[in-house]
Amino acid sequence: MILLRAGLFSLAMLLIAAFSAEVAAAPARVIILRHGEKGGGETLCSVGKERAEALAAQYLGKVDGASLLFDRPPAAFLAMTLHTLETATPIVDAWDMDLKTDPLMLEPAKNDHSFNAKLNLMNQRVANDLLTNPKWHGKTVVLVWEHYHIASEELESQFPGEQVTLRQLLHLDQLPDVPKTWPNPNYDYFWILHYDRPDATVPSSFRMMKQVFTAPYNNLPMNDWGQPENLPPGSGCT
Repeated sequence: MILLRAGLFSLAMLLIAAFSAEVAAAPARVIILRHGEKGGGETLCSVGKERAEALAAQYLGKVDGASLLFDRPPAAFLAMTLHTLETATPIVDAWDMDLKTDPLMLEPAKNDHSFNAKLNLMNQRVANDLLTNPKWHGKTVVLVWEHYHIASEELESQFPGEQVTLRQLLHLDQLPDVPKTWPNPNYDYFWILHYDRPDATVPSSFRMMKQVFTAPYNNLPMNDWGQPENLPPGSGCT
């Protein structure tokens, strides 16, 4: 009888542990940033390309002590469009990591209802996976993203009754002081989310952090939130 009870107790503990592993899904930290400045077509302009290199060298680098990832290597870098893919490439190369691609990522981006609907589905899949997949538990995940699908009142109004932006899907709208729209001129900010419980669906904290680069990248635009970007002549940025 004692052996039977011990066996049942051990089985119960295993079931509890298995259940806990299932619900322990939230990452410890999610870092969201917009892709670099765009040129004509589907590529970054010279400023955007330099920003991508600067991010790989400093804020999202592997060796710089000021890197946001210096003390906690990322579990993954995710991207969603060609502009975000180009921005993320030097960063993942610095970490010798792979970047998971999606066929939609390689399509030319179009700011129309049909293409945005496709990106909405990708956004929904990514957000759901971040909050429910145990492989992200306690990890850092970096999203190099398209700004309309981070936060945009305009996009949300085009798809009423749906959750289409990260602001909605990651429940940032339940936190104070989270902007409702990511301004068009801003390529130079991070949104940093922290989760204090493995079963959390709402971040415990939100921080907006400006990118302020040191030499040799201190020539990059560093405009305040919502303010115009001062682009150099001949940059090819649109």
